[in-house]
Amino acid sequence: MWLSGAAARLLRDRPMFPTLGLSVSFAARLAARKNTIAAGAATLLAAAGIAVAAVPAQAAPMGAQDVAKKMIPSAAQFQCFSNIVHHESGWNVHASNPSSGAYGLVQALPGSKMATKGSDWQTNPATQIAWGLDYMNSRYGSPCGAWNFWQQNSWY
Repeated sequence: MWLSGAAARLLRDRPMFPTLGLSVSFAARLAARKNTIAAGAATLLAAAGIAVAAVPAQAAPMGAQDVAKKMIPSAAQFQCFSNIVHHESGWNVHASNPSSGAYGLVQALPGSKMATKGSDWQTNPATQIAWGLDYMNSRYGSPCGAWNFWQQNSWY
């Protein structure tokens, strides 16, 4: 139904839901938006009296596995590295072995060895991964060399 003139102004300016404080013009602006799920949800929430604010999308924080994938270009070497880390720490940056003192993703012993890669060694997966890769490469030639050893000995 289209209204013109004074009737339209009266309806536009009169609160549609007095207890919610929503006006016809507010509802009309919402309805005029592109017919999307998001717009429909916003309309329903607004009609229920729930404030809706647009928040810019942010990138999800990278997990330790995502960091490792970026640092290890070879899919095969990443898988070997991942196998070790899964067994050693379950990808928990804060994993600690109270009996040995091993710490972090790669269970460095002692954990403070990883400080050679950064002062944030206790909390930063990239620092722990960098140290672990250096260790695996220098001692076993590669993460897959370290994984082969791990499979025989259950440690590396």
